[in-house]
Amino acid sequence: MAVSRRDTLKLLAAGALVGVLPPLARAQAREDIYAIGSFGNVRILHQTDAHAQAMPVHFREPSANIGVAGAAGRPPHLVGEAFLAHFGIPAGGRRAHAFTYLDFEEAAHRYGRMGGFAHLKTLIDRLRAEAGPGRSLLLDGGDLWQGSALAQATSGAAMVELGNLLGIDIMTGHWEFTYGEAQFRKNLAAFKGEFLAQNVFLTDEAAFNGAPSFDADSGRVFSPSVVREIGGARIAIIGQAFPYQPIAHPQRLVADWTFGIREAELQKLVDAARHEQRADAVLLLSHNGMDVDLKLASRVSGIDVILGGHTHDAVPTPSIVANAGGKTLVTNAGSSGKFLAVLDLDVAGGRVRDARYTLAPVFANVLPPDAAVAARLQALEAPHAAEFSAKLADAGELLYRRGNFNGTMDQLICDALRHELGAEIALSPGFRWGPSLLPGAPITMGDLLSQTAITYPDVYVQDMTGAQLKSIMEDVCDNLFNKDPYLQQGGDMVRIGGMDYVCAPAEEIGRRISDMTLDGGAPVVAEKTYRVAGWASVSQPPQGKPVWEPVAAYLRKLGTAKPAKLNQVRLKGVGGNPGYAAS
Repeated sequence: MAVSRRDTLKLLAAGALVGVLPPLARAQAREDIYAIGSFGNVRILHQTDAHAQAMPVHFREPSANIGVAGAAGRPPHLVGEAFLAHFGIPAGGRRAHAFTYLDFEEAAHRYGRMGGFAHLKTLIDRLRAEAGPGRSLLLDGGDLWQGSALAQATSGAAMVELGNLLGIDIMTGHWEFTYGEAQFRKNLAAFKGEFLAQNVFLTDEAAFNGAPSFDADSGRVFSPSVVREIGGARIAIIGQAFPYQPIAHPQRLVADWTFGIREAELQKLVDAARHEQRADAVLLLSHNGMDVDLKLASRVSGIDVILGGHTHDAVPTPSIVANAGGKTLVTNAGSSGKFLAVLDLDVAGGRVRDARYTLAPVFANVLPPDAAVAARLQALEAPHAAEFSAKLADAGELLYRRGNFNGTMDQLICDALRHELGAEIALSPGFRWGPSLLPGAPITMGDLLSQTAITYPDVYVQDMTGAQLKSIMEDVCDNLFNKDPYLQQGGDMVRIGGMDYVCAPAEEIGRRISDMTLDGGAPVVAEKTYRVAGWASVSQPPQGKPVWEPVAAYLRKLGTAKPAKLNQVRLKGVGGNPGYAAS
């Protein structure tokens, strides 16, 4: 698809339409911020990385999303004022709140919570009706079934049911796989749409033993693609599941399956869609992460649009990437149910003639809840209501997670592990999911599970030398800041409790982490042994309590919960980087 400078301006203008509102709150409430309007003959709605947040949430966007090498200073690695300036978003309004961390607490009170499946359903139905019968599809980019108390209690089954009510036509996956193959297949059988993943194959041993697969000859576990007739055009959708599943999560959960980016197989599918299946447009529904998708778009030709997820980046307008076949638009649609992407295509004569993209923030106090979804959600929650609503403490300050290096919620988890398990240092994964809690808000068991609900939550305590600790940190840091996007797996830096350190993101592995010091000021010595607590190990077998038990006990003791100290990460070489704001 050729995209001219005029097309680029159209995309930028379309991305800027939603949420530009007068300053008065009353006028904002009256204005129809979802008057996107119809365009073209094909409408694709795209959501991703909801992480089972079926109720509206607050979610603070990062103040640190640093890009290195070729990624420095380009989307998605922009934060705060640099983000607003790049995308032409006025400061201080609804869209500035949706897309950035700026004035988060005050804006959160003013604009309320975002997302929620009942509110999302109202918007989905409106936008599909606007497109007209047979002219739209709803795609989900994965991480739908995991990340909340209700998801954990039902092993994802409740999210499958709610996804069916939303009307999801096609999805791919990531955390869905962490329920293990048996539960995953059970959930998949209940899903009314199609699950696509071109990059998941049987291991050689599993294939030899006749393990179930979509295609025994190729060893593909799932259907890789589908062609749908939409608005009089043939639209091919190819699924790309998270490529690093057995590395980022315990391999035992997907023991028979192998993953990967699989460029060559993808190119064959794109070519077949174009030439054999006579597709007028080819879309990739991806859970690669945006940096990976940008590189992929430059190397695989024939894809019109990549609808991306995994890295939780809310990017208002697509990036345009040149390749051997022309150009590909690369998008990423945020997380936590905060956004719904609207891709409108004018498809005719065997090609995409024009495109318009809008990333619409989902404001729960503007969109009325859909009655059927709200009622079903209440019924699903009812058997667990007492457990989920049990109060543990009150938030003593803004508790948030998202950001490259640290967050107050992660610090509380680390504080709890150190206190309850008797450790000097604590490690907590740099997960990018988990809602934010405003100061004074009650912290319930449901809130805690929305930060910790995984299928391998066991805590551990072990002796570790300073050298081993540095090696772990260097490895995780390389995953985040490797100059080659294909060697990144998403997520943020491991959170550290009880220790400060210096990080130089632009350096090479082995040279990024330095000046590690304990809270008391003593340097961490390479040869010395330290007592280290952690959770969510991908290599150790289940051996301890689930992390929410010691954290809940700690929160109850605090009453008013805030970190004793926010462990500092002093950065080198990021001066002037628009992906970092010192706040």
